[in-house]
Amino acid sequence: MIRMHSLRHKLSVVVMLTTLASLLVSIAIVIAYDLRQYHRALLGDMSTQAELLGHMTSAALSFDDQRLAAENLALLRIRPQVRAGAIYNARGQLFASYAAPGEARAFPARALGDNIQIEGSNLFLYRRIIENGELLGTVYLRADYSLVARALDYVGVGLLVTLVAMLLAFLLTRRLGRIVTAPIFAIAEVAREVVSTRDYSRRAPRTSTDEAGELVDSFNAMLTEIEQRTGELETSNRAIAREAEERARAQQEVMRLNGQLEVRVHERTLQLETANAELELAMEEAKEANQAKSAFLSAMSHELRTPLNAILGFAQILTSDALPSTLPQKKEFAGHILKSGRHLLTLINEILDLAKVEAGAVNLSLEPVALGDVMGECRSMIEPIAAQRGIRVLFPEARGTVVEADRTRLKQVLLNLLSNAVKYNRDAGAVVVDIAFDAPGKVRIAVQDTGLGLRPDQLDLLFQPFNRLGQESSGEEGTGIGLVVTRRLVELMNGAIGVSSRVGIGSVFWIELPVTAPHALSIEGARAPALPADAPDAGTRHTLLYIEDNPANLKLVEEIVRFRPDLRLLAAQDGHLGIEMAILHLPDLILMDLNLPCVSGLDAFKTLRSDPRTAHIPVIALTANAMPRDIERGLAAGFYRYLTKPINIDEFTEAVNTTLAWIDRRAATDTEPQP
Repeated sequence: MIRMHSLRHKLSVVVMLTTLASLLVSIAIVIAYDLRQYHRALLGDMSTQAELLGHMTSAALSFDDQRLAAENLALLRIRPQVRAGAIYNARGQLFASYAAPGEARAFPARALGDNIQIEGSNLFLYRRIIENGELLGTVYLRADYSLVARALDYVGVGLLVTLVAMLLAFLLTRRLGRIVTAPIFAIAEVAREVVSTRDYSRRAPRTSTDEAGELVDSFNAMLTEIEQRTGELETSNRAIAREAEERARAQQEVMRLNGQLEVRVHERTLQLETANAELELAMEEAKEANQAKSAFLSAMSHELRTPLNAILGFAQILTSDALPSTLPQKKEFAGHILKSGRHLLTLINEILDLAKVEAGAVNLSLEPVALGDVMGECRSMIEPIAAQRGIRVLFPEARGTVVEADRTRLKQVLLNLLSNAVKYNRDAGAVVVDIAFDAPGKVRIAVQDTGLGLRPDQLDLLFQPFNRLGQESSGEEGTGIGLVVTRRLVELMNGAIGVSSRVGIGSVFWIELPVTAPHALSIEGARAPALPADAPDAGTRHTLLYIEDNPANLKLVEEIVRFRPDLRLLAAQDGHLGIEMAILHLPDLILMDLNLPCVSGLDAFKTLRSDPRTAHIPVIALTANAMPRDIERGLAAGFYRYLTKPINIDEFTEAVNTTLAWIDRRAATDTEPQP
């Protein structure tokens, strides 16, 4: 019957049953442990009592003093659990006895050797009395053995505790709302409607201001991009349809003129055949485009649902009315949600990158790039990831090698090849990077791994989007988009990419780029002002002005800065107020969002730069405009740093620290900043 209920009800039943099983196992272990301790303690106590009584009675047995033996036995009255006791002489005959009030004076006819017997609720203990190696007699004790009654009491208490615990768990989980799941359910609902209706104008409502809200924004941005591309494709289809109509009218015109001039008919027929061939080719291209779009949307839907499944599943557990979880479990579930959300954000960014590459909208800045510097940056980023699985990463010396490439895109290409080599490698394996000059004017960078390798039929499909070649079973996350974008970026940098692989041995991915002479100026220095890498003076208190209209983003920065006693944060909700506060308070550093109401962040920045009172204040852009052209435009406008959302806390802290350290150094040397 449980199969007919909803998923929420099923999860509730499973969790409650799991909780019940855990409680029953725990209570059973406690009862078993206590009863075992009770049994051991009772046996130990009776054995000790028998030893003591035997030692005290040894003299009475030696001198045949029954009165003294009876007095020693009478001391058992202070032990309520001992119901009867007796002393037997060396011949096994009853010498003295004791019975508690109301207890029958029934004793064994003869004493046994050292022995312990349990019959029902009675425990019988026999202990020989030996003095100087001589057997003097035997101590007999009969005590209450209430193990069964004690077990029944524990079972009753356990049932009561279980009922109370289950009731409390149920009441507590009932109090949890749908704060976390509401935006996620909204995304899932819109995704289902878009897949079923192909209506890309739908948008998921933003109902929260946390990471889920940022996920909604990214999801809506992806739908906007798809809607634009779909509109362009529909426009192209309408143009093809109009062309088909024109071709049909031309064919009718040729048929009307057929009886007038045979030569013209022949010429028109040739023209018509050519036009029809072109039309068929155009229709075939349109059909292939539609099929490609459908395949892309199907694969994209699958890839989006994979991280959404983890996000929705753990979010439902956290907010379900009947799913109790401990604080460590909540932290673990939140970590899974954060990891899947980041994976989903990466997927959306890769889809947008693929869309830009396929549309030819990627603009590269080809310039001399020091290969050694880029290798060093990639090494510092990939070695910690590889170390988690015991994978060694070996880099060659690349000093003096300069290639003609886009520095940012080259780093993206190398990081993608290196991360794939680590991701699909075996544990305790190796990744070897090699640099060779096989062709004149070219440098070949090869990345070799010790993974499972690829078959020849898999190599043919390697550079197709959303094709992971069966690597889904490896447990590693991925989309299959990275290599498609990588190949296109390498080709745009006038290079080539290739791969060779052997099953069971590993794979080698290589790229070739043109070699050039080194540039006189640092490439990074031409893009942004050089800032020192040290931290600001801990004894100096700096003022930060954050111009941001989104309350959630403002709260996030406030929480980051709250742990910095050397920083004082001021906030402005729009560009006008930000300009006024900058002139009034003259902060040391300004954090600027670009999408502001009334006055845009770029216009506010220009106003601050044109005012002599604020022209010296460095401004860091902190915005969701993350396209490469936006970053280049921002740096060209004069921003000291350009940070993109979602905020990377380590990158944000490093940018603030280096800028403030540069301000301290400027104040010490009394020099003006250079943009």
